[in-house]
Amino acid sequence: MTQRLSISKLSRRFSAIFWDLVAALLVLGIVVFLAQTSRDLMQPLAGSGETVISLEPSGLPEYALRTSLRMLAAMILSLIFTFTYATWAAKSRRAGQVLIPLLDILQSVPILGFISVTVVFFMSFAPGKMLGAELVAIFAIFTSQAWNMAFSFYQSLRTVPIELVEASRSFRLSPWMRFWKLEVPFAMPALVWNMMMSMSAGWFFVVASEAISVGNTVVTLPGIGSYIALAIDQRDLGAVGRAIAVMLVVILIYDQLLFRPLVAWVDRFRFEQDADRDPPRSWVLTALRRSRWVAMVVAPLVRIWRWTYRVGNDGASRELARTARNTMGSGVISWLDWLWYGAIAVICAFSMWKITVFVLQGVTPDEVGTTVFLGCVTMVRVFVLIAVASVIWVPVGVWIGLHPEAARIIQPVTQFMAAFPANLLFPLAVSGIVVLRLDPDIWLSPLMILGTQWYILFNVIAGASTIPGELRDIGINLGVRGWLWWRRIALPAVFPFYMTGAVTASGGSWNASIVAELANWGDTTLKANGLGAYIAEATAAGDFHRIVLGIAVMSAFVVLINRLFWRPLYILAERKFRLG
Repeated sequence: MTQRLSISKLSRRFSAIFWDLVAALLVLGIVVFLAQTSRDLMQPLAGSGETVISLEPSGLPEYALRTSLRMLAAMILSLIFTFTYATWAAKSRRAGQVLIPLLDILQSVPILGFISVTVVFFMSFAPGKMLGAELVAIFAIFTSQAWNMAFSFYQSLRTVPIELVEASRSFRLSPWMRFWKLEVPFAMPALVWNMMMSMSAGWFFVVASEAISVGNTVVTLPGIGSYIALAIDQRDLGAVGRAIAVMLVVILIYDQLLFRPLVAWVDRFRFEQDADRDPPRSWVLTALRRSRWVAMVVAPLVRIWRWTYRVGNDGASRELARTARNTMGSGVISWLDWLWYGAIAVICAFSMWKITVFVLQGVTPDEVGTTVFLGCVTMVRVFVLIAVASVIWVPVGVWIGLHPEAARIIQPVTQFMAAFPANLLFPLAVSGIVVLRLDPDIWLSPLMILGTQWYILFNVIAGASTIPGELRDIGINLGVRGWLWWRRIALPAVFPFYMTGAVTASGGSWNASIVAELANWGDTTLKANGLGAYIAEATAAGDFHRIVLGIAVMSAFVVLINRLFWRPLYILAERKFRLG
């Protein structure tokens, strides 16, 4: 018996040492990774005649490291933005009336629009240094990630089950504690899936982020995106294939080291737990949980974090604030509303006047009408493509969400497909259209939905994974099958999540039109008539008057569509199809 106990103790000790070593290697690897890719930030920026990118395969590992660091930095900024912006919009009625329409506009502004406006601003932080160009690239990737995550978090905060909210009030949780103990855990499953989608969206626009060309300003950063841009310019199919292979490897590494641990971790926050369901697992999460070194480092941070829960949890102060709000007369609230709306109206009128004056300095009124017509053409493409993607991916997403074992296999595949840049299909698309003499207005359109259709799939997967087991069991016991099951159980359950995906996919498709409507392969250029091609041509020419006009028209289209079509459906999802 004593020998058996000593062997068991030795085995546990060996296991603890093993996981300590694994965790240490992971942490040290990340530190080396950050140091390796950030050492050249203060180096001088390459001149116009210098060679920054080489198509030699030996440079691809370094390019992959640099691009991965930019993506990770943009993801951290996107999380900070999500937790602040979306929470403010969800918690404040007045702020939400401004911030959500503003978010609609932001997600519709093409990435080239952000780059053309901010390139000089960020370059001025470190003139002639790599740091300024890196800030431009990180901000550009941030604009392809943040809006989707903010929409997801906002939707989750607005659909927290009523009984959970009532329970938090019964326990007299402070707003800060309720946010971290109830609202963030409830939102995490959907947010993690949207983080995957946002990371993939960053890959989709990585070419525009690292190979920046705005008029006479040309900035090329070492990375996978600029490697792809050079390969397309030189019509090197071998280099394109190598870039695809490296992208796949990087996405798989991200899946193992970041997203699979997150998926396994947020499983504890599911709205309900099935006893017969195998939870997702991750060797990285296991290593971090079993490592004594990690526990020793994290313990002080946990104590500090728990201390913050006591700040502002004074029942007397909260009761005093509630009484002050209740005693504030309705007339005072009405006047505050009028002042708020008046300030918004003044700001909007001033902005409209400035935009109009600036645009008309370089554009005729007739061209404004032509730009609106091009916006209508792109709008038709977006609606058709969103409808087709919904018919295809909603059933697939529901099936994946209800089968976690399949999700573990399909997750990295969908991440890779979502990350696949449209630029890599230009050789196939341009060559096929030219050889078969097809109409670019029709056959370039699918490139718009190539990256954005996955917003629908990922959100539907997240929604289906939260369907309570009791609800599924009731359907089985009552013999609900076929279309009746979809109409009564599946579609209502995933509808709020689908709306988040559809709204984001719609805005993302407008953004992707700048890539899809103007395709280049070497010296061959194909153009589909639309607002995206108009903005892409204006950006390449450095024509800021037409850039602003194109962005303004695109933003107006997206806001009107969201207000008149998507927003009513969003409200319906909040009111009628929320859990609880």
